[in-house]
Amino acid sequence: MRKFLASFALVGALALTVAIGAAFAATGYTLFGEASIVPGGNPGNAVKLISDAAPGYGGVDYAVPAGTTFADLQTLSTDYKFEADDSCGGGSPRFQVDVTNGSDTGTIFVYIGPPPAYTLCPPSVWLNTGDLLEGVNPIDTSQLDGGTFYDPYATALLKYGSYSVTGVQVVADGGWFFADGEQTVFVDNTNIDGVIYTYDKSEPTGKDDCKDGGWMDLVNGDGDAFKNQGDCVSYTNNGK
Repeated sequence: MRKFLASFALVGALALTVAIGAAFAATGYTLFGEASIVPGGNPGNAVKLISDAAPGYGGVDYAVPAGTTFADLQTLSTDYKFEADDSCGGGSPRFQVDVTNGSDTGTIFVYIGPPPAYTLCPPSVWLNTGDLLEGVNPIDTSQLDGGTFYDPYATALLKYGSYSVTGVQVVADGGWFFADGEQTVFVDNTNIDGVIYTYDKSEPTGKDDCKDGGWMDLVNGDGDAFKNQGDCVSYTNNGK
C-alpha cells in the first residue's frame, strides 16, 4: 500500500492524502480509485478521473524502468480537459514522482494548471500542460529534506537529481476544494519521459494477450473492460 501526501498552500497549508495499491499492467500503467478509460479523448480514448465520494480520488500509476533517477526523468506532460462545471484546484490534478536516496524518501508534486495558485483552469476544452520538467516551472519538493513548496525545477534537479524514481502517477483528488464536492478531469496523450500513453484499448486476439496483467488493458467487442484474467480468457474462447 502506498501513501501519497501532498501539501498545497493557498491560504495556509492544506494536506491531501491518497492511499492506493496497484500492480503495473503489461502496457505500463494501471488505473486506481475512480479512474476509467472512456471514449472522447484527444482523439480516441481518455482516462476519466473523478474525485467526489469515497475513495475521493482517481489516478493512473505508470511503470518506471529500474534505475531511473530524477535527473533521468526528462519529460512530464499531458493533455487534459475538465467537465463543464469543474476546474483545477486544491493541488489537483497533478503528477506525483516518488523518489528516494535510501534515507530520504518522499514524493515530488508537479501541479497542473496556471501557477502560482493552480486554479481557474477553463472547462470543456482540451489543453496541454507542456513539459512541466523544464525551465523555472515551480514544483513541490516539501516532502524531502531541504525541500520547499515552490522549488524551481532547475533547483530541484540540483538537490534531488541523483534520487531514484520509484513511481510516477497522475492524480485527481480535489473534490473537497469545490462547493459541490466533485472534480472530474480527463487526461490523454500523457508523456512520461518520452513514452506517450493514449489509453486506446483493443480486443484480445488470443488467451496469451490476457496473461501477465494484459487483461487490464483490453476490452470486449462492446468496449467493456474485463473483470479479471479468467473473464478475458473466456471471451477469447467463446466470445462471451
